[in-house]
Amino acid sequence: MTISEPSISVEDMSVERGGHVALTGITFEVGPGTLMGILGPNGAGKSTLFEAIAGLLPVAHGSLTVRGIERNGALAYVPQRDSINWRFPATIQDVVMMGRGNNIGWFRRPSGQDREMVRSCLERVNLWDERTALVDRLSGGQRQRVFIARALAQEASIILMDEAFSGVDVAAQEDIIVVLQSLRDEGKIVIISTHDLTNIAERFDRILCINHHMCAYGPPEEAFTPEVLEELFGSHGLEFTHHHVDPHNQDEHEGHLH
Repeated sequence: MTISEPSISVEDMSVERGGHVALTGITFEVGPGTLMGILGPNGAGKSTLFEAIAGLLPVAHGSLTVRGIERNGALAYVPQRDSINWRFPATIQDVVMMGRGNNIGWFRRPSGQDREMVRSCLERVNLWDERTALVDRLSGGQRQRVFIARALAQEASIILMDEAFSGVDVAAQEDIIVVLQSLRDEGKIVIISTHDLTNIAERFDRILCINHHMCAYGPPEEAFTPEVLEELFGSHGLEFTHHHVDPHNQDEHEGHLH
C-alpha cells in the first residue's frame, strides 16, 4: 500500500461536544512540512479540534479529511498534561517503547530493531542518558520531549500537541521547538495549540485563530490583526498589538514578537 503525503483538509466543519456545538465554521488546509499553531483563549475549542482530527469526536457538519496516516499509528496525539495519568511507574524508555505498540503488537517482545529505534528517538530529544528515570519525576519540558520521542518511535507523519508549552519554562520551550522544527523540515505536519501570545510569530508557519469559530488562518503576519487579537483576548490582545505590531514595519513585527 502506497502511503500518501500527510495533509489535513477541513471545510466549514462543526463539532459537537456533550450535545452542544463546541466549534463551528472551521476551514483550513495544511500540507507536509508545516509547523502550525492553533491559538485561542482557554475554552475556545482547541482540544475539541484536536480530538476531531484524531478521530475521537465526530464531525457534526462540513468535512474533515486526514491523509498520510494509512499505516497504523501514523498520527500521534499528545493531550493536555492534566489529562494524563503521571502516577504509573513507567520509565522514559518504557513510555517511548509504547510508541512501537502498533508496529510490534502488544504480545511480542520488542526486537533489537525496536530497541534501536527507541534509543535513536531518545537521543534525538537528548533524553537517552535519563532513559531509566520515572516519568512522574520529570519536569514539564522533559515530559513533552518524552512524548515527542514516543511520536517518533510511532513513526507518526502528523503530530498534534495540545498546550505543549503549558508549565514549560522558556529554555525548555526553545529545546522543544528546535526538535519540532526539524520534524517539520522532514515533511511532517506538526500542530501545537496554545493560549500564549508570546513568541508566536517566529515559531509557526501557519496560525489558526479560533474562539468557538474560526477567526483567522494564514501566516502569522496575516492572521495577527488587531481585530482578531481583540476577538480572541479582549483588551489583553489589544495591548499585545500596541506593543508588538507595527503595521508600517513588518520586519519589526516579525522580529520582536517575544
